[in-house]
Amino acid sequence: MATNNSETITLNDDIEKTGQTPKQVPDPEPEVERRPSAGSVDSSDPYCCSLAPEDDPKQLPAWRKWLAVIVISTSSLCATFASSVAAFTETGLAQDLHTVHEVTILSISLYVLGLGIGPLVMGPLSELYGRNIIYRISYVLFFAFTWPTAFPPDMATYLVFRFITGLCGSAFLSVAGGSVSDLFDNHTVATPMAVYTISPFIGPVVGPLIGGYVFIVQNTDWRWCYRVLLIWQFVQIILLYTCVPETYVPVILKHKARKLRKAESEKYYAPIEVQKHSLFRMIMFSVYTPFKLLFFDRMALLLDMWSALLLGILYLAFQAFPIIFEEVHGFNVQSTGLAFLGIGVGMVIALASQPYWNWVFRREAEKNNGHPPPEVRLLIAQVGGVLAPIGLFIMAFTTYKHVHWIGPIIGSIPFGTGTCFIFTGVFTYLVTAYRPIAASAMAANSAMRSTFAAVFPLFAAQMYHRLGTVGATALLAGLTTLMAPLPFIFYKIGARLRANSRFAAA
Repeated sequence: MATNNSETITLNDDIEKTGQTPKQVPDPEPEVERRPSAGSVDSSDPYCCSLAPEDDPKQLPAWRKWLAVIVISTSSLCATFASSVAAFTETGLAQDLHTVHEVTILSISLYVLGLGIGPLVMGPLSELYGRNIIYRISYVLFFAFTWPTAFPPDMATYLVFRFITGLCGSAFLSVAGGSVSDLFDNHTVATPMAVYTISPFIGPVVGPLIGGYVFIVQNTDWRWCYRVLLIWQFVQIILLYTCVPETYVPVILKHKARKLRKAESEKYYAPIEVQKHSLFRMIMFSVYTPFKLLFFDRMALLLDMWSALLLGILYLAFQAFPIIFEEVHGFNVQSTGLAFLGIGVGMVIALASQPYWNWVFRREAEKNNGHPPPEVRLLIAQVGGVLAPIGLFIMAFTTYKHVHWIGPIIGSIPFGTGTCFIFTGVFTYLVTAYRPIAASAMAANSAMRSTFAAVFPLFAAQMYHRLGTVGATALLAGLTTLMAPLPFIFYKIGARLRANSRFAAA
């Protein structure tokens, strides 16, 4: 699963006058790194539409903005819930569609792969057509293409549509962060952004909880997992159409210009209407720039690998937990689903701590005259880098059969908290440190995370059966321990590395 904010938080306040996004930092390669566009806009032209207070999404009532954030976040949660709920349909799939367990695991891997690829296309489309049309069309398609996975005629059809639904659901991992930053200014955006950011990571935890307990898949048909998903998707579509306004200022101005042309004069226009965009070039930019960043910037590569490793471990748990709790401790499917509560509790604790981190970042901003360096964002990742391996080591050494089953669940709590802290720190650092190409930096992170999340479940069962529950979990803990020094190192030398980078903001 993946989160890819199309715009940086700090740039959205600057498009209020003309609907254009100015360059905040000199672009190291202007002819390549800036999204291709042409055309000029005279902001003094009386027929050029500008943003009035009544048009500004930041001026909406607080309850209206929070309602939109909650709907967007629950839509994102539903999209990632769909990725993990499939883990509790594998036995039924293998029986009804006459296949083997190893093939059914692909239902998770292909869906997550779609979540990772989709943002490369959804981001550019949202910059031309706005947020809402992407939300609504993608979610209608998400709903429509889920039907073949609920009632598949064969395994090939099921797997193909799992990949397609992943692509459709990815809109909320690529565009939604931009909507949140459209609605709130820089001083108030941290908490709503934290609510949105955590939603796609709670989704994979909610999947096993509902799939294992509420659906009671031992006693009902596995298709009920997807039937309830369809009901949830239908409700989200209604909420998206009724509760989420358009927030992308260039498109708001385009709608305003159309109304003025009908009511007053054909001379009115919006800045985005006179800019010449090549959708093909924008998509190609969105595709190749993230990989250039991974190949040529080691700091971005290491941070992306770190977050990818954690998401891979999270998705690996969907295969590892049944081994730990069913084979070792004798749980049934319902109880195994509830075992994911520990990770969920850890993530909720991380979200509850957001006011403290807001205070920390405000204090750092005051120390730096209101302009703290991007490395300040790594403070939260430092705490997460310590908590995540501690949680995994606790889980590893409490998976013995003679140890009470509550041990690994308790260990999963600091792992869940640490994972959220790491994701929050890495995401905000990438957005601020690589501001000239922030969307591409997040797309690179999304692509790598999705790759790890797709691959890890495929070898989880073999690894746990070969190394044992203790050895396999300890191996994962050791890998996260090796990565834990990264936020401490980059906090010290990040400024120097950015100064020498061809992509980062110096």
